[in-house]
Amino acid sequence: MRIRATVAAVSGALALTALAAPVAQASDDDVSRADIAKVLEAAHAASPDQAMFSARTAAYDEPYALNVTFSNFKIAKAVKVGTTNRVTTKVTYTLTHGADVDITALDFFTDPFLYKGSFAEPQNMLFGDDFGHCKATSATKATCSGTIDVRPKDGDLLNVDAGTWKAGAMAVAFNGQDPAADDFDVAEVGYVEKGGLGTTLVQRYSKLTVNASPEPVKKGRTITVTGKLSRANWETGKYAGYTGQSVKLQFRKKNSSTYTTLKTIKTDSKGNLKTTVKASADGYFRYSFAGTTTTPAVNATGDFVDVK
Repeated sequence: MRIRATVAAVSGALALTALAAPVAQASDDDVSRADIAKVLEAAHAASPDQAMFSARTAAYDEPYALNVTFSNFKIAKAVKVGTTNRVTTKVTYTLTHGADVDITALDFFTDPFLYKGSFAEPQNMLFGDDFGHCKATSATKATCSGTIDVRPKDGDLLNVDAGTWKAGAMAVAFNGQDPAADDFDVAEVGYVEKGGLGTTLVQRYSKLTVNASPEPVKKGRTITVTGKLSRANWETGKYAGYTGQSVKLQFRKKNSSTYTTLKTIKTDSKGNLKTTVKASADGYFRYSFAGTTTTPAVNATGDFVDVK
């Protein structure tokens, strides 16, 4: 879900959900992220320099600090995003709450999220299409799950967003307050947010090709191995060469399951690869890229060469 455009609109981490689209969440009040944004704006407007609303004492025109904490946040080590398809990543976390918090209420909501940069002033944030769902494990604890949904085709990410992201979670209890009503009282709403619960890599999906020729070839003759390393460009919606990257040329003999590295070369200004080797035995050539923080590791599909 793209929220970058709202970053400068309101101070504080989650306030930038103000322009987000409604979420498909079953409830009597049909609460949307825009409704929750009213609570967020009130919380952050009261103290714009504070990212952690839970550390403040609520005033009459802001939500009170909800008695909820988050822990045991788990997410995949990397979220690999291409150019068109939606990418959905599951997250889980533990929610601990006071006896005064009813997490089964239809107007109680919790949500995991990812953010790039600092929690107080994030450069970008990612949420799920739906709010999180919790299952009570005791009178004061619950196991919660949710998703992070990324749509690169809709502009959720810029290329500079690739790399390490931090994770957080929030919870809000409307306590019977209708955010659409004229008499909506935000001071009766509880809210908490917490960043720094975990990390993951949001990466530009990579592709790697290889072609070894000629084939067949006589033993001792020269084999030329070409290929290309490319990765998703989130801004153009296409794949572009990944320049200046070290890539291993590997060989696997016929009837073997193990690849051996022959040499390491670098991609050129367009991501292309080219080198030569001497033909020694029937087998498969491939290029192998170890990956970076912004781009996942990838192996080309082996290309078989018949040596006469």
